[in-house]
Amino acid sequence: MRSVLPTAINLAVLSATLLPSLRSVQPFERLTGLAEGRTAVAFLSASLMLGLVLNALQNPLYRILEGYLLWPSAAYERGCRRHRRRRQAWSDRLAVLRLERRAGEGPLPPAQAAELARLQGERSVVRHRERDRRSTIIRRALLQERLARYPVDDGQLAPTQLGNAIRRFEEYAYDRYRLDSQLLWNDLTATAPEQARRQVDTARTSVDFFVCLLYGHLAVLAAALATLASRPADTPVVLATVVALSVLSPVWYRCAVHATDEWAAAVRALINVGRASLADALGLIMPAQLAEEREMWSMVSRLSRIPYHERAAALDRFRRDPAAATQDDGSTV
Repeated sequence: MRSVLPTAINLAVLSATLLPSLRSVQPFERLTGLAEGRTAVAFLSASLMLGLVLNALQNPLYRILEGYLLWPSAAYERGCRRHRRRRQAWSDRLAVLRLERRAGEGPLPPAQAAELARLQGERSVVRHRERDRRSTIIRRALLQERLARYPVDDGQLAPTQLGNAIRRFEEYAYDRYRLDSQLLWNDLTATAPEQARRQVDTARTSVDFFVCLLYGHLAVLAAALATLASRPADTPVVLATVVALSVLSPVWYRCAVHATDEWAAAVRALINVGRASLADALGLIMPAQLAEEREMWSMVSRLSRIPYHERAAALDRFRRDPAAATQDDGSTV
């Protein structure tokens, strides 16, 4: 149902700007009543139907914007290289600001001094050096925010901004705890606290809204271009529609990228507070040491991903004794 509202907005744009120009075109002849307000039921029905279709197609639609589907190999590799350079440039600029601040407080160790000298010679740093030095704490925080929209691992980089913004929290659980959250997502959401699950759903709604609005705008834009080919009577209106949708489509894409910040925070919270519940539901005891916890989740993820092998018995040392659990339950009655 998240797609119904943006679908209704796009249908309203279509009916108000394009349908009057398509009265003589057979496929649209019966739809022109929408522009005159005579078939409100049909409008609502179309909004609901198309919204449900978009909702069912969310995964492939997201994958196209993330760069995983229908992208040629050359375009994929080029996009990944571009974002790798961009992330490295932002990381270098922040590192220079941090090291220069430490240098102002006292002499740097030789290794850090050499690193500062090397970074100060980087082209991406030199280009923004004066502006970065004059930047306020807020501007530096915004730069850090941009950098935070990338995954930690170079091998996880995607060719698009939206792909990287989503990939950063898809890899979070594995990077911190070796927990494959993509593989065990249903298990996590089944056992996590209700408030954490609700936060994830609410945060994703904003991203879904902008993604559906973007795809709807692109569909209406294609219809507007097709309308221009038929030389409509109200050409200025159609041209204005083409220009407006061409300007707004990149805006909605950037809004979707920025909206992933709240989604990422909600996913991190669900993993941080929900993994203990997942371990308990799987009959496992959370280790006291983080290194042992990472080892445990690595074995759990492997057990779910590949066929059983006798090496999986190593997970037994993390399993809870069923007899002891039964005894504890009996003692609390």
